[in-house]
Amino acid sequence: MNEKGLVANLLYLAETQYPKRDVKKYGITTSTYVQYILDNFATVKEAVEVLSKDTVQIVPVSIPNSDKSPTMHVSISDATGDSAIIEFLDGKTVIHHSKEYDVMTNSPVFEKQLALYEYWSEIGGNTFLPGTRRSADRFVRAKYYNKMLPKPKNYREAVASMMSVLRNTSSPFGDPDPNKPNISMTQWRTVNDQSNLIAFYESTVAPNVVWVKMKAFDFSKGSGVKSLNLEDYTLSGNVTKAFKKSEPIRYAKPQ
Repeated sequence: MNEKGLVANLLYLAETQYPKRDVKKYGITTSTYVQYILDNFATVKEAVEVLSKDTVQIVPVSIPNSDKSPTMHVSISDATGDSAIIEFLDGKTVIHHSKEYDVMTNSPVFEKQLALYEYWSEIGGNTFLPGTRRSADRFVRAKYYNKMLPKPKNYREAVASMMSVLRNTSSPFGDPDPNKPNISMTQWRTVNDQSNLIAFYESTVAPNVVWVKMKAFDFSKGSGVKSLNLEDYTLSGNVTKAFKKSEPIRYAKPQ
């Protein structure tokens, strides 16, 4: 989440096929794509208008100690409730833009996820919901439970309701299935309050939820970089003051 309340999430998508390299376009790595969005846009509308022009291109960089490049898709949302899903299919950028697109998991592609949800909507979630840890099943459960949430009575309930949906649709601990290498356990969960600029974080290997009040930070040019070690599992509650000065992230350069 940036200081304007724009949130971007980068998730694995096996079906991704990035376009062939066009040196006339500005190239950035997969890991830098989300940072590019957060650095340049305040709203989903702004981002969609630019990204749909295809002037910026992802140039995959191999994962360390591997000849494979990560294949990803991106969800973005803003403080107005607007949302968009950005995918790279058959060498083209595909953008789904609507406030109704409030859930995204991994595979299959978003268009098929919507079709699966329509199928399960006919059956009715009160009767039966798919319960495996496959991303398609988790998408259906997340859509259903998000839709069924009651209006929160206070701020605490609002945050807790989002956490309840995330916990229900997380992939639990377990040995990986050799026949389904794309399915892995959930490592963390985040909830972003885009109106008040508060970011909540929960590690799946720690019992504590921590949060950051972004309005307390200085985002002006030259103010420096601060970071927080999220592997310190003793952290709990408001950790805004626990951030320390650090060096900027060094991103890999595309070939």
